[in-house]
Amino acid sequence: MKHYTLSAAAVALLTGLSLAGAANAAPIAVGSIGGAPTGVTLDNLDTVALGNGGGTSSTGIIITFSGSGQAVQGSSSGLYAAPYLSGNNGTGFGSPNQADGQDATTYLTAGGTANSSATLVLPFDVKYFGLLWGSVDDHNSLELFNGNTLVGIIKGTDVTPVPDGSQAQDGTYYVNITSDVAFNKVIAKSTSFAFEFDNLAYNPTDPTVPSPEPLTLSLFGAGLAGMGLVRRRRRKA
Repeated sequence: MKHYTLSAAAVALLTGLSLAGAANAAPIAVGSIGGAPTGVTLDNLDTVALGNGGGTSSTGIIITFSGSGQAVQGSSSGLYAAPYLSGNNGTGFGSPNQADGQDATTYLTAGGTANSSATLVLPFDVKYFGLLWGSVDDHNSLELFNGNTLVGIIKGTDVTPVPDGSQAQDGTYYVNITSDVAFNKVIAKSTSFAFEFDNLAYNPTDPTVPSPEPLTLSLFGAGLAGMGLVRRRRRKA
């Protein structure tokens, strides 16, 4: 049997390629529907001033808006509609807990005109982020950043196979996202008026998220050759 010996240069090249592949591996996230996990920081956004002035939430999230993004209450025809709570996913968000039904408190809209967004700068690096996501539509996107580096994007099509922007209860999902790559900034965008959200949750490590019926989603890492997988679990009505 012949034995082949790699040159030092070849070994170095293969080692470099292996390390590069590991460094560029796309992040893996796990999503679910059914409420935030226990033991994480919860923020109901109720201290955020209405309008597009932004500010700092009660847990230290720095919020800014562009375009038609803003903090609102209630609904305005053609502009925004309050998300729905169901399955007791308002537990922990306020005292008393938020009841099932249409959200009666302050929430954020990503807007729907050109260059509109709602940006959340978290008080520390996290590997878990959750939100009550209303009017889920294929125009929606949630971008996760570590500083100015884009870690991944969750789209409305990743939350439900048929994101039709419904403003009824069936159009709202509580979405839990975990990532093996830390991030500290989240930008919500929409090219139509169909992305409202409330009741944020976040944590520096990956918690155990609620786990009814898993489904597969896609998580796209910008500038990365690989594609991560996201699972979602749809809550029972």
